[in-house]
Amino acid sequence: METKITKLLGIKHPIIQGGMHYVGFADLAAAVSNAGGLGIITALTQGTPEKLEKEITKCKTLTKKPFGVNLTFLPSLNPPDYEGLVDVIVNQSISVVETAGNNPQKWLPKLQENNIKVIHKCTSVRHALKAQNIGCDAVSVDGFECGGHPGEDDIPNFILLPRAADELTIPFVASGGMADGRSLVAALALGAEGINLGTRFIATQEAPVHDRVKEALLAATELDTKLVMRPLRNTERVLSNAAADRLLEKEAALGANIKFEDIMSEVAGVYPKVMQDGQVDEGVWSCGMVAGLINDLPTVKQLIEKIMRQADSIIVDRLREAS
Repeated sequence: METKITKLLGIKHPIIQGGMHYVGFADLAAAVSNAGGLGIITALTQGTPEKLEKEITKCKTLTKKPFGVNLTFLPSLNPPDYEGLVDVIVNQSISVVETAGNNPQKWLPKLQENNIKVIHKCTSVRHALKAQNIGCDAVSVDGFECGGHPGEDDIPNFILLPRAADELTIPFVASGGMADGRSLVAALALGAEGINLGTRFIATQEAPVHDRVKEALLAATELDTKLVMRPLRNTERVLSNAAADRLLEKEAALGANIKFEDIMSEVAGVYPKVMQDGQVDEGVWSCGMVAGLINDLPTVKQLIEKIMRQADSIIVDRLREAS
């Protein structure tokens, strides 16, 4: 299936792996790229330029296909060495960077001077237009269904994607609620050029997370996510667990007086404990509503092949019959 995204990124299938914290390691990224999608290594999980370089080098031993790096810009009193991370990305001849968080404009010239395509994650049409105006090559449009940070507008993809298609001239992919071939065909129909899968890729054999994380996703339904940190205007969709319940109780009790420091025990430094040690109730962790569509643990190759077979069947058989 050829779309503007497959041509832009040099990939076979219009499927991108989300840059997930403590999930986007070389093993998963290489598996996605080898299966014809675009795998993504998460830079902030590595933390330092030296560790990122090591992970990129490892990924190159596992795949000869294109893969990308996620670079999330977060406000911080002690920010990561973004300049060093960008230098590694350039020096390692990475072809695609997925940016997220704050405006990536500062880093665009250096990336694009080195022929690196930039896809910026956006949760609204206005942010997508800003990304287009500053020169991003494509955007990932994240609907309200998505795991992680869905923004503050609460617009689901059935509205957000066609609105983006009405306004944008650069290609975009759909993120949030993407699970299978039905998701891909629907996203294409709504104007996207491909899909970005996050939570769905955690529930694969190659995902480098504890089995208890995968078991939690298999057990979850579409009703088993919660929105936390809304009073701080840093809304995050997470899996329903004991930590999410504790956090929401604090939000209810403290109201408008809540500060980030009040919820540190539920959100700070929890990902290694959850993803690597399997302490799934230790803190809150990102999970999309798409958990309700996850009922197996295939290999990445099996998942992508199934998505493409199902999409092809819908387009060739079902839609043709309907017409």
